Amino acid sequence: MTKILLVEDNEMNRDMLSRRLIRKGYEVVMAMDGQQGVAMASSERPDLILMDMSLPVIDGWEATRQVKAGDATKAIPVIALTAHAMSGEREKCLAAGCDEYDTKPVEFNRLIEKIVALLAKNGVQATG
Repeated sequence: MTKILLVEDNEMNRDMLSRRLIRKGYEVVMAMDGQQGVAMASSERPDLILMDMSLPVIDGWEATRQVKAGDATKAIPVIALTAHAMSGEREKCLAAGCDEYDTKPVEFNRLIEKIVALLAKNGVQATG
């Protein structure tokens, strides 16, 4: 089963996204802050990470840089999730090491398309 690490501090967003991903057939593990997300990327070895960028402890940009700096985790694709849809935000996320970018509120079908495309690029058969 394809495993997704959801790094999201907002309980409502975490609940909504995790339930929808599980319904699509994904295994979902969750972290509530950036530091926990980095630790779980190493311990859980997910196939993909959904990274909120506005996180407590360490933000999503720094958490992504740390994930991409680790030998064991650098190949894991990261999709940035952010409510900041301002010009330059996508570039900032990609510069931090994110492989893709999506805005909140999440349009689920669009997000699933990005998940499936990134998993395929990494040779992982998407569950959803």
